[in-house]
Amino acid sequence: MQQMMDVVHRTPLNQSTSINELTGKQVYFKMENQQKTGAFKIRGATNKISQLSDSEKRRGVIAASAGNHAQGVALAATKHGIQSKIFMPEKTPTAKAQATKGYGAQIVLTGESFQEAYEAAMEEMERENSVFVHPFDDPDVMAGQGTIGLEMLQQEPGLDTIIVPVGGGGLISGIAVAAKDLNPNIKIIGVQAKGACPTYNRFYQTGSSGVKKVSTIADGIAVKKPGIQTFPLIQQFVDDIVTVSDEDIAVAMVYMLERGKNLIEGAGASAFAALLAHGHQIRSNHCGVIVSGGNMDISKMPHIQHLAQQNQLSCLA
Repeated sequence: MQQMMDVVHRTPLNQSTSINELTGKQVYFKMENQQKTGAFKIRGATNKISQLSDSEKRRGVIAASAGNHAQGVALAATKHGIQSKIFMPEKTPTAKAQATKGYGAQIVLTGESFQEAYEAAMEEMERENSVFVHPFDDPDVMAGQGTIGLEMLQQEPGLDTIIVPVGGGGLISGIAVAAKDLNPNIKIIGVQAKGACPTYNRFYQTGSSGVKKVSTIADGIAVKKPGIQTFPLIQQFVDDIVTVSDEDIAVAMVYMLERGKNLIEGAGASAFAALLAHGHQIRSNHCGVIVSGGNMDISKMPHIQHLAQQNQLSCLA
């Protein structure tokens, strides 16, 4: 784990007086958008890749990702002198695809969503005998992401709640296990987009736990089904899961840009969106919010602003 911490940043835990007043809580933002590669994924990727044997390293690594895991794997592999090939959905934001290539990976754009890219990567792994680095369904990856929870409680021991974005579940699994090891009473709340909420459905046994189509501006958490290894940990250690609309996410993104001067992506804004949308139901005095990534495609900003305005208009109606 120390080898991993020598690579990743210890990101700040920021507060905002205006947000504290708005929410009636002491809110602490874990700024993983300021992490290397612009997102938390470098943690899990580095932890996994640093533990590969010499023979595994020679075979190279392969991964599937909507963008942030891709960059984490690419950089971690390059730092260890390992070749990497990343399969990404065709609609991956251009900035993420270019950044992944810039970190040294060969990229392959294929499929509508993560699931199609994942299946293509698995086929390639069997052909090439590469080592697959899963974006969430791997104990070493989960443990790497869990260092966020450890850091947060070191930075602010009084935290009573942590709100976490949920895609496949690697981030929330790692954080929940690590945080509850230090403080069994801390509450862990997951957040999914309404247009991609299979983990929420399975957690509450409502709707389908394997959706055929995902639709959300939060592409980083647009996963069609929860992880096989992550979901049992979510069941055991997570206290609640909520959903947010794209309009909710857009409001959080615009607020963070205008007030906090932070550009964050949809997935990175989802935990803050949950605090804004469901804060009256979240009993917390010292609430941690994971800002999981900042790799925003600038060309999408007019659409984000439009969604945010729609949400504000509906509130006034």
